[in-house]
Amino acid sequence: MIEKSIKIQLNGGLEARPVAMLVQVASQHESSVYIESEGKKVNAKSIMGMMSLALDTGESVKVIADGKDEQEAVQNIEEYLSGNRQ
Repeated sequence: MIEKSIKIQLNGGLEARPVAMLVQVASQHESSVYIESEGKKVNAKSIMGMMSLALDTGESVKVIADGKDEQEAVQNIEEYLSGNRQ
């Protein structure tokens, strides 16, 4: 299991479209992937769960991945949230 704190650097925060893109990135991986913010932990592969976090630019989240490709999952999510991946 890997945990990493990541600061969201997407313009406009995580509205519907960026959340859908994040869910797509997470869903490409076999590992279980979770995002934790302010004590609330949700499945990163769930659009409704991710929307419930109401994340915004500048906020920090913890990405937690557990499974065969956990390292790659965390790296890809970090790239996306940092604005380095479209």
